[in-house]
Amino acid sequence: MEQTTSETPQKTFSCQLCGLTSPYTYYGQKPPNTRAIVLLEECFVTKDPFSPDKEKFLVLGSTCSLCNLCVCVGSDCSLFYTKRFCMQCVNKHLHQFPHQIQSELAKKKQSSKAAVS
Repeated sequence: MEQTTSETPQKTFSCQLCGLTSPYTYYGQKPPNTRAIVLLEECFVTKDPFSPDKEKFLVLGSTCSLCNLCVCVGSDCSLFYTKRFCMQCVNKHLHQFPHQIQSELAKKKQSSKAAVS
């Protein structure tokens, strides 16, 4: 079978920290087929495969506002605090984040160390 030229090439999102890859349908702040939704950052978005509602979507990731690394929204890869930050930049600049975020990350680090032990 021949591929028709009217087909749009598949675009793929890839997290540069964990290696997650997924096709995405939109990049930006206003996903298509949504009424009044404007995201707080430019995101890689895909249609929700678990919902028949075409307005439902999943945010896959974005770029780090400091180093421009492409990262997923997983808590091991990035953090959103007014902007998206990869965890490498978060750890490098942790002292510049509010104390509440610092303590949340310290708790998370402690619980992951306890799980490994």
